[in-house]
Amino acid sequence: EWNWGRSRQDIIYYEVPVRDIVKQFDIPSERREQVANMVYVGVIAQLFGITLERIHLALLDNFNGKEKPVKMNYQVAEAAYHWTAENLTKQDRFYFQVMDKTQGKFLITGNEAAALGALFGGMTVTAWYPITPSTSLVDAVIEHLDLRKDPETGKNTVAVVQAEDEIAAIGIIVGAGWAGARAMTATSGPGISLMAEFTGLAYFAEIPIVIWDITRMGPSTGLPTRTSQGDILFAHFLGHGDTRHVCLLPGSVEECFEFGWRAFDLADQLQTPVFVLSDLDLGMNNWMSDAFQYPDEPLQRGKLLDKDTLEAFIAAKGEWYRYKDYDGDGIGYRTIPGTDHPRAAYFTRGTGHNEKAVYSERSEDWVANMARLRRKFETARKMVPRPEMIDNPAASVGLISYGSNDPAVREVRDMLAAQGIQTAYLRLRALPLTSEVEVFVTRYDRIYVIENNFDGQMHQILRMDLAEKSAHLYSLPLGDGLPMTPQWIYDQIMQQER
Repeated sequence: EWNWGRSRQDIIYYEVPVRDIVKQFDIPSERREQVANMVYVGVIAQLFGITLERIHLALLDNFNGKEKPVKMNYQVAEAAYHWTAENLTKQDRFYFQVMDKTQGKFLITGNEAAALGALFGGMTVTAWYPITPSTSLVDAVIEHLDLRKDPETGKNTVAVVQAEDEIAAIGIIVGAGWAGARAMTATSGPGISLMAEFTGLAYFAEIPIVIWDITRMGPSTGLPTRTSQGDILFAHFLGHGDTRHVCLLPGSVEECFEFGWRAFDLADQLQTPVFVLSDLDLGMNNWMSDAFQYPDEPLQRGKLLDKDTLEAFIAAKGEWYRYKDYDGDGIGYRTIPGTDHPRAAYFTRGTGHNEKAVYSERSEDWVANMARLRRKFETARKMVPRPEMIDNPAASVGLISYGSNDPAVREVRDMLAAQGIQTAYLRLRALPLTSEVEVFVTRYDRIYVIENNFDGQMHQILRMDLAEKSAHLYSLPLGDGLPMTPQWIYDQIMQQER
């Protein structure tokens, strides 16, 4: 007889003698509390129609087929299952039913998907310092290193370095990117704070690197185990001086995989740091996914000259200068250390320089270099992933969002439609903003920008980039540490639309 009160009327209670069931078995004392959890598994299985066979298969999978732990856990679940059948009367109407709706799908976290994408994208160096919620991304890289073992020697072709801190981690990948490697780090907001100076060096010296920011709640230590989209402005403008970075914004585990390899292509082609801004919700939680699409194009290394192509370039142009814009797109041609050509070397500079990579404090050289970097940023607008746009000729309301908000936004569109409010939807997938964004914004009377941070950071970027065309944009920021919900979005929009 249990002496406790049922304080809520909206909950169905099932009382189970957990300790009595566990006592039937000879379980080591240090394992008893853990194995006791299997009582709940057995009870739930019986109440909701899950067969013991499926419980056994799940245990085999969880313990990699090891007979001893499987037997220890299964016997408790089985006893609880039979006790429930004999002693409990089902009071609810819910059952699990076997269906084939998930045939061909699988469960995976965004962090593991990102790791697989990076490995398929030719990554050769990863350096990081552990921090929640990004650590599991590099853990997944380590777990799947076998995908990139040399088939002849059996040796790893990817170097993974746990650095002493985030400053060292990004220093390692900047050096690796300069040397020609495809190099990546993974961190969260506090780590990005420490990476600012090296990121500025990579931006100004034009060194390709990839930085995954699995965003959590800030400022400061904040809420390490809660989700956020609060690093948008920080990452996009990271670094002192006039700096703007390319940022990719995955909205699903499929896009985590895709951006895992595509970020390296963009970094190489643009010769610049590329941020991928995921978040704790997308990164650490399991999501259902279709099979990932294998990259259908070769690695894009951009304007990278080897001995032969450098010789041909000089023959055609009569020269080669590292920071000269030969094609009008703001992107120079680069070599990597060790290129076997007498004219391949240049000074990699984070200080002021001219197009020949010569140190310069002349104002005209500085302005010319910054103007070229701005042209490169404009080139990036044409290269980054395009937004997903769902137009609606019957709508006067448009919704803009990004990242893991996508499921909530899709659901709220149905909720609003049920109230007679038709909407269009644009899901941003990258910064800088592409031309489609301006088209969408000018097409609808009222635009709501939905994001999971307190200050409406993407709304600020849209207002800055679109200026006089953005007066009808309304910010709907949340930033409460939890995933975005359709009900919250619905309530905010209905307050405006009533």
